[in-house]
Amino acid sequence: VYKGTSEYHYEYTACDSTGSRWRVAVPHTPGLCTSLPDPVKGTECSFSCNAGEFLDMKDQSCKPCAEGRYSLGTGIRFDEWDELPHGFASLSANMELDDSAAESTGNCTSSKWVPRGDYIASNMDECTATLMYAVNLKQSGTVNFEYYYPDSSIIFEFFVQNDQCQPNADDSRWMKTTEKGWEFHSVELNRGNNVLYWRTTAFSVWTKVPKPVLVRNIAITGVAYTSECFPCKPGTYADKQGSSFCKLCPANSYSNKGETSCHQCDPDKYSEKGSSSCNVRPACTDKDYFYTHTACDANGETQLMYKWAKPKICSEDLEGAVKLPASGVKTHCPPCNPGFFKTNNSTCQPCPYGSYSNGSDCTRCPAGTEPAVGFEYKWWNTLPTNMETTVLSGINFEYKGMTGWEVAGDHIYTAAGASDNDFMILTLVVPGFRPPQSVMADTENKEVARITFVFETLCSVNCELYFMVGVNSRTNTPVETWKGSKGKQSYTYIIEENTTTSFTWAFQRTTFHEASRKYTNDVAKIYSINVTNVMNGVASYCRPCALEASDVGSSCTSCPAGYYIDRDSGTCHSCPPNTILKAHQPYGVQACVPCGPETKNNKIHSLCYNDCTFSRNTPTRTFNYNFSALANTVTLAGGPSFTSKGLKYFHHFTLSLCGNQGRKMSVCTDNVTDLRIPEGESGFSKSITAYVCQAVIIPPEVTGYKAGVSSQPVSLADRLIGVTTDMTLDGITSPAELFHPESLGIPDVIFFYRSNDVTQSCSSGRSTTIRVRCSPQKTVPGSLLLPGTCSDGTCDGCNFHFLWESAAACPLCSVADYHAIVSSCVAGIQKTTYVWREPKLCSGGISLPEQRVTICKTIDFWLKVGISAGTCTAILLTVLTCYFWKKNQKLEYKYSKLVMNATLKDCDLPAADSCAIMEGEDVEDDLIFTSKKSLFGKIKSFTSKRTPDGFDSVPLKTSSGGPDMDL
Repeated sequence: VYKGTSEYHYEYTACDSTGSRWRVAVPHTPGLCTSLPDPVKGTECSFSCNAGEFLDMKDQSCKPCAEGRYSLGTGIRFDEWDELPHGFASLSANMELDDSAAESTGNCTSSKWVPRGDYIASNMDECTATLMYAVNLKQSGTVNFEYYYPDSSIIFEFFVQNDQCQPNADDSRWMKTTEKGWEFHSVELNRGNNVLYWRTTAFSVWTKVPKPVLVRNIAITGVAYTSECFPCKPGTYADKQGSSFCKLCPANSYSNKGETSCHQCDPDKYSEKGSSSCNVRPACTDKDYFYTHTACDANGETQLMYKWAKPKICSEDLEGAVKLPASGVKTHCPPCNPGFFKTNNSTCQPCPYGSYSNGSDCTRCPAGTEPAVGFEYKWWNTLPTNMETTVLSGINFEYKGMTGWEVAGDHIYTAAGASDNDFMILTLVVPGFRPPQSVMADTENKEVARITFVFETLCSVNCELYFMVGVNSRTNTPVETWKGSKGKQSYTYIIEENTTTSFTWAFQRTTFHEASRKYTNDVAKIYSINVTNVMNGVASYCRPCALEASDVGSSCTSCPAGYYIDRDSGTCHSCPPNTILKAHQPYGVQACVPCGPETKNNKIHSLCYNDCTFSRNTPTRTFNYNFSALANTVTLAGGPSFTSKGLKYFHHFTLSLCGNQGRKMSVCTDNVTDLRIPEGESGFSKSITAYVCQAVIIPPEVTGYKAGVSSQPVSLADRLIGVTTDMTLDGITSPAELFHPESLGIPDVIFFYRSNDVTQSCSSGRSTTIRVRCSPQKTVPGSLLLPGTCSDGTCDGCNFHFLWESAAACPLCSVADYHAIVSSCVAGIQKTTYVWREPKLCSGGISLPEQRVTICKTIDFWLKVGISAGTCTAILLTVLTCYFWKKNQKLEYKYSKLVMNATLKDCDLPAADSCAIMEGEDVEDDLIFTSKKSLFGKIKSFTSKRTPDGFDSVPLKTSSGGPDMDL
């Protein structure tokens, strides 16, 4: 807009359909229409001036900007963020889209983008903060800006809406995290109305507060003609006409607004680059210098030296200022690191491949051995060639050409930064790894190598030491963070991918946003760093080769997977059954570690697994189980949790119980990064494979994104320890009281797992127990429960517990689980039916036998048989009765006859010569039976042989051969 006089200014009319317009004078006072210049034909709508020029509306021509000013030609730039510039709006919203959470949206009103001087910073909580700017472009143009985006737990998107309110739909809206400080981003804009959106949401639900996204130097071109140039902001200058940007003032100088040059600070003052004023130099203290060791000289000596911290802002001339201490006396250099040797000029060089050293001389590996390559740094005379150090400003987040870590003989430590909130960075880059061949054959335990370092931190305020790992030059992912002072300790990280890997240590003394140097004595020290199996590494010892496996021409070969090396003979031997091999140290049979109860080894002896079977012995019987129906992965979400801002999230668990030859089937991902990556390129996202894993899920109805957000994946189970009905195994306990009691009398079968992740809070790693409980009513797969008292699956953050109730968890059915029911006999047929005992406490196993049918005799038949038998018995009894009655009659007759005879012969008693039967009586009545007797005869003889007094009657002859006498 050109202000022609105090009464009016020039403007262009809207463009017509032919693309032309008019220049008109517009009065400052509405309604004043006298003495205004007549409208004249304006420049073409597409007309624009170049960068560094402005359109002089008086004669409608482009003129260069004066010194001390700049112009983008057709654009505007926002580079001062002391307050939100005119035209920008900062909005905040709670991600909960439903009305039920309306009361919590008030929590988000303060979550906005905050101007911070040189840049604007995003929110750091789980609210969605949007920075927006609306602009009307007369021609197609661009928007470009610089951004600093270090933390992937924030989603950062930049998109543009056009006249139809349609956002640009391509995947470029998802910003990539920055690797090295600030990065530049540019997007083309269409002619017409454009609304620019910078939007952030943090998904760091329970971890530390993420680092904010920073944006600066927003420039938009294609706005229209620029009718005036902008003055350079304080701290910058433009020394030429026609400038399109302003330059920063160098250190120890300053400038005001619209300056053509910078002014030097007085000798007793200092300033940083791009300053608008100078600060008074303080007196030097012991916080302003640090010590280091010089490199070894030709005599093999080194000395302690002191250096001023850069940039030197203190004054030695002021009262009370300290001077730089004198250098120390020369001392013998420390030895070289293992695998290196000292050259003639006292430098350390790596030993050639095939040899090893303890830091002095190289020694060839003996025959039948190979060097165990890696890097072991424990002497710090100079920084190793594959390490570098720098400083990242904690104020403007730019890298400074400074040394962040200094060598100090037996350790390396953080030097004094420019400010206490600077990040002191140390990076080790490893080109790749060379693990033993047997390790490469193992697809489940992905340990390619490991890095171990010993460190300590000495802090008086809230310092932080970060350890980060970058893979294939991707984002450095923070693996572990230590806050405050930490005593000397060791930390090990397992590398699972054979690729170029960088390890970064970053130390920040304080997060306070102020430039000062008060806490220089707060330091982090690293004593040793040891990386195994490094490609092109050096060796401190040699390991045995496998003799018979050696190929011709190869220097050394390891044993096949699952075989250990006999140290004495060099021969390979398979590990015994149900053991696994320590693949990185496969020497001797002691390298084979037994598997836990009810587990067995896989083919290559790399892991123990359970094949979904289990048996339990009791004094009366053996119970067999088959959990194959539970072998598929299952998922389980805990109850909803809410952050302080009302964001709803869930702890989401994925479990794979058994089988699959021991393969880990549960996958948890971090798709915060996935959301900004085109389909099919999700290799970028961080995923974890385990037996049991956990992630934080924010459901899609909450986020408004097409998919729910899954973040912070954690492995809870990497190794199966064993399967048992005991409550404790290998130091892991599954407390029964966490779940409702078992009621059927069948003990729970418990699977015990451990994870490899060792954290500060879980010093022995995480553990998981899964109780598998027989529940006949719950069909496969059954139901999973978390402990009632600890809804997130864990009460202490380290030990996780689950209860899996299912019919498939019952013992296999056996003969003891059913009984037979026999029916009555119907029409000559009888059925035997088999039924399960109630309650049925088994599943699978044997089936019920088929119903059995047998032929039988009915009751009618037996009735006939009974009547016939009864009739026969009655007839027999009648005959016998008649017979004995007749016999009795005869006996009576004989008796009466004897009595009569006795009476008649009473007078002749002496002459009684015999009582024998007289001649002429029945022979059949004789006492002496013939040998052949009828049935009745046998009965008769039996009954007549006994006398009434119970003695047998025996016929005897007298000595004189007279008649028999019965005695």
